[in-house]
Amino acid sequence: MQDWGGPSGDDFEKKVVDFTEKVKKKFQQDKGPAPIKGILMVIVIILALVGGYSGFYEVDTEETGIVLRFGKFSKFANPGLNFKIPLGVDRVYLVKTGRVLKEEFGFRTVQPDVRSTYSKKGLDEESLTLTGDLNVSDVEWIVQFQVSDPFKFIFGIKDPVGTIRDISEAVVRKVVGSSNVTEVLTTERALLAAKIEQDLQAILNDYDIGCRIVTVKFQDVNPPEQVKAAFNEVNEAEQQKESSIFQAREQFNKEVPRARGEAKKTIQEAEGYAIERINKARGETNRFLALLAEYRKAPDVTRRRIYLETLEEVLPRLEEIYIMDEEGGGLLPLLPMRRERTGGAQ
Repeated sequence: MQDWGGPSGDDFEKKVVDFTEKVKKKFQQDKGPAPIKGILMVIVIILALVGGYSGFYEVDTEETGIVLRFGKFSKFANPGLNFKIPLGVDRVYLVKTGRVLKEEFGFRTVQPDVRSTYSKKGLDEESLTLTGDLNVSDVEWIVQFQVSDPFKFIFGIKDPVGTIRDISEAVVRKVVGSSNVTEVLTTERALLAAKIEQDLQAILNDYDIGCRIVTVKFQDVNPPEQVKAAFNEVNEAEQQKESSIFQAREQFNKEVPRARGEAKKTIQEAEGYAIERINKARGETNRFLALLAEYRKAPDVTRRRIYLETLEEVLPRLEEIYIMDEEGGGLLPLLPMRRERTGGAQ
């Protein structure tokens, strides 16, 4: 917990005043009232030197000074060398407004370094939280904040850092208690941290203590040591389940589009065949209607033309051709001389 008291110069002044009072009483007892005047002169000189020395104070670049005069707010002191009225008239409180402060929950940093070391000893009550599905999780998190109004931060509430810690624990337990253990341990940690940050800032704004939440981050989230082995087995089973689901989806994404493509191809071929058959039927119909119209105009001529065209189509396919005369009784074979000439020419 940070000490928000005044600078050490005030304590030094108090000690000097107490010392001079003791010296004054001692001389009064030993030598009587005669040398009191000289002693008082010495004391005044000492107090003047001490006051001049203690009237100056330094504010660091990351700090803001709050000056109280006779216990009431006077001004803010900027970084650098400043002067105050000594002998307890002005008191200065230094607040680190330019630094991001951090509070740790469920663990403590033992030695900050490139590879920092942490300790969880005696912090189980701080880190163990109950999830919405009645599972216990070991949650470690950090809250980073910055002082936006140093006067409200120091004098608006008795213990600002303790208040931030208490509210942070309450908000974390509320948000984690509204989620299931899978969301807390795996998938929704970033979203939960953002929700905690939002709710925490809203409550601090209502308290009006002059601080701004920079970030809330889960350092580590694990099941308790007593059930960690069983949870790891469940987690591995969940991962295998998710892996099987992803593989099935991958196969689905391969097979279904291919089947859909083949189905679409078959449908298009069927539609093309149907169009072809319809067009062919329409063509045959139109040809028949045109032939019928010619037949009606000249039946004999049309009939003879159809007969001759049919013979021209059929006769080349026959191996042997016989001509039958209605008036004669015999059969007259027709020699395939054209086919023989064609064959000889080949």
